Amino acid sequence: MSKPSSRSTLYRLIEAGQLAHKALLLPLLERGLEPGDDAVLFELGRSGATEADLASQLGLPVENLQTRLLRLIERELVARHAVGPELAPGVALTDRGVRIRNGLADHWTQLEEALLGELKPKPRKKLASTLKRFVDLLKL
Repeated sequence: MSKPSSRSTLYRLIEAGQLAHKALLLPLLERGLEPGDDAVLFELGRSGATEADLASQLGLPVENLQTRLLRLIERELVARHAVGPELAPGVALTDRGVRIRNGLADHWTQLEEALLGELKPKPRKKLASTLKRFVDLLKL
């Protein structure tokens, strides 16, 4: 068995992942947000949600989400609103939250383009499916 090499694809994938993670954290920290706040903003960017639904979509216990939501409400990024056809109590992004979410999404898109910009659509799709398969195998 050969030893791990800094030239191996797996090593470079790990290195790229770590550097991309740092690059994605930078705009969060610049705005005084914490890691994971972006997931809440992105999920609420689709539409408002009840706290229970949001917690389920994010895979978090409701108690953990409540602390994060209170902080985002204090920062005026999220507000309590009636949501859905039943007008259930829930949360949604404020206008400020939408602007910050859009800025974070733009940053994400720029990094994605830096990674995949040279690939045509078919190889992009193939890489995405290969990485998904690899992640699924590692989750077993």
